[in-house]
Amino acid sequence: MLTPIPLNLPAYSLKLRRDQQRLFIYDELRKKYLVLTPEEWVRQHWIQHLILAKGYPKALIQAEGGLKLNALQKRTDLVVFSKTGKRLLIAELKAPSVKITQAAFEQIARYNIVHKVPYLIVSNGLQHYYCFIDHEKESYTFLEDLPLFEEL
Repeated sequence: MLTPIPLNLPAYSLKLRRDQQRLFIYDELRKKYLVLTPEEWVRQHWIQHLILAKGYPKALIQAEGGLKLNALQKRTDLVVFSKTGKRLLIAELKAPSVKITQAAFEQIARYNIVHKVPYLIVSNGLQHYYCFIDHEKESYTFLEDLPLFEEL
């Protein structure tokens, strides 16, 4: 059975429920309990962090948004939209036991071919990387921290 571990994010009050041998976590975006996996633990912390610490409106965050890439159906861990419905940010989240490698950056870069967002997050809950993409200049910059929603 999974025992949630502390992450390198603030501790948030997450709703957990046990059902026989499994542990579930409540996803307030999808309004349902999901099996608690290490990656889901990270995703739910990031959802709370975006809402509570960074001021991202809950209604503008989508968990596991679908996209088509080279005729294959893929899922983006998190997508954040602007108030006008334009995609602003995508996040690629891994379990804490998964090292952040070049492959994770390549994965989110492939997803961003479709989404064309200016902000990227790659995180395993312990290490976080933030990137700003300037599509016009075809350049990118790693950021020290993720901007507040009002700064996007």
